Amino acid sequence: MSIDIIPPRLAALGWTASRARDSVALLAEGLRPARILAQHRDRYIVGTADADSTAVPLGRSRLHAPASLEIPAVGDWVGVRQRDGGLAVIVLVLRRDSAFVRQSAGEASAAQVVAANIDLALIATAVAGDLNPRRLERYVTLAWESGATPAVLLTKADLARAEDLAAARVAASRAAPGVRIVTVSTLAGDGMEELSQLLAPGLTAVIVGSSGVGKSTLVNHLLGETHLQTQDVRHDGKGRHTTTHRELVRLASGALLIDTPGMRELQLWSDGTGVTAAFTDVEMLAEDCRFRDCAHEVEPGCAVRRAVASGALQPERLASYHKLRREVAWLAQRTDVLASAEAKQRMKMLHRAQYGFLQTRKR
Repeated sequence: MSIDIIPPRLAALGWTASRARDSVALLAEGLRPARILAQHRDRYIVGTADADSTAVPLGRSRLHAPASLEIPAVGDWVGVRQRDGGLAVIVLVLRRDSAFVRQSAGEASAAQVVAANIDLALIATAVAGDLNPRRLERYVTLAWESGATPAVLLTKADLARAEDLAAARVAASRAAPGVRIVTVSTLAGDGMEELSQLLAPGLTAVIVGSSGVGKSTLVNHLLGETHLQTQDVRHDGKGRHTTTHRELVRLASGALLIDTPGMRELQLWSDGTGVTAAFTDVEMLAEDCRFRDCAHEVEPGCAVRRAVASGALQPERLASYHKLRREVAWLAQRTDVLASAEAKQRMKMLHRAQYGFLQTRKR
């Protein structure tokens, strides 16, 4: 396949001549480029130049390995080798331009890639019963960290009163300064044209949020068909969880959209850049602090705490900023400790192997 001639199916999935040139060395041994379209428990669906097919990673044992950045994720570009019978084998994961990553659920400090190679992160939160500014700050932090541009979708607007809707927009704007806020209702059609304009041809977006906020309903509305299973809302206005796996769908506009299951836990996987981007209001205030290394806690001349005292900055937002900063510091320390422990374990294994070799020589 010529680098500069892109098959229509691959072009529709976002493959470009530039990406082909970057990947030519990796794909030199007869591997074919493919994009991960869906991720199930024990296998994937990939899209190639010819068709969509089932795929498994090289070495099935990898499916049971701890979550890591190397395990293929929906949106990834991979190199595959086709086997007889239509099954594809994923041999390698190509370089990611961006990735929405969170810390995997549980006690282990490991990364879980939610979606890869995304341009836009749509953060869905229902106006009634779901909007939580502190949780929204976490989503926005991870969205900026991913390398994508975040946008907040206030869903199920038809279930809220006008004054509640206005209050929700204010709360979302404070939790996500500078981020586009779109109020949508699939039932009334409100905001859907504005949302469609965000999903430009060739763009890849991921939609994330809690269970039951209407993500699958939004995807179905954009598709113009019932592609993903949905359920009616409960008597209290909250939705029911339906999506069970991540899936990339192709919209008529030419955009690509990754639907994801609701997230019960949203722990940071960040080096701090996402926090800085998500709290631009705090960072801008900090420029007027007396000390350049001001921690915004007890230092004299702190412009951030002065803004809190005057009411220009919510104390809850500053508390959230401190909390997320502490999580980033803890994560850095934790991952350093784990990396050090793994290095020591490798050295022990090497020494044992060397000792065994020397003992064999002595005999």
